[in-house]
Amino acid sequence: MCAWAHPKFGTLLASCSFDHKVMIWKESEQGVFSAIYTSPATLHDASVNAIAWAPHEFGLSLACASSDGCVSVITHRADGTWDAQKIQGAHSIGCTSVSWAPAPPPGSLVAAGGASATPVKRLVTGGCDNLAKIWRFDPSAGWKEEHQLRAHGDWVRDVCWSVNMGLPMNTIASCGQDNKVFIWTQNEPGGEWNKTLLNDFGAPVWRLSWSVMGNVLAVSDANNMVTVWKESVDGRWNQISATE
Repeated sequence: MCAWAHPKFGTLLASCSFDHKVMIWKESEQGVFSAIYTSPATLHDASVNAIAWAPHEFGLSLACASSDGCVSVITHRADGTWDAQKIQGAHSIGCTSVSWAPAPPPGSLVAAGGASATPVKRLVTGGCDNLAKIWRFDPSAGWKEEHQLRAHGDWVRDVCWSVNMGLPMNTIASCGQDNKVFIWTQNEPGGEWNKTLLNDFGAPVWRLSWSVMGNVLAVSDANNMVTVWKESVDGRWNQISATE
């Protein structure tokens, strides 16, 4: 798996592999990339399955999900070094996916003084324990579990946090080996997460991707299909496109 960093940091590409490694590459000249970071052998002792760059407001940070059950967050320091923090035992059998929450705090667009609200680092992860989990970063205590999202009857293959544009609602999509996609919504900061079954696809669902506006979801499944879904004004999700 590969992921591009925000262009404000230059042309940086991260990659992960079954060899347990995470590497970060920088374009030093047109079309020439050199490795500027390789994770130490002690970071993960199983395949690294997914990576995701943090919103640029959080600086240059990369979250990594591994089959060893841990999640690491690799961060570039002001002195030019790289630091890695780990969430040990994030998922008991293995971690398959990771996605960052958007930087604008929920409700900051409509709250008084919201423009100056401090962004909070949060992640959602999916794992082989059939769970999706939400993590919150505490500067004094590190990454702490905030919520568990329980609905899938088999491995959670992917999780994807939608942008919120500073609105009060948080939205996450999750998909699984159980053929299902769920939409999770949190209507107010700190509130409960409610689930809606988007669809049962009749085959394992592999990957999810939100549009840049956060209101359209693309779904890739084991039927070799990519379908596109949009929420209607009555809260129902409707398929608007399909490709093979």
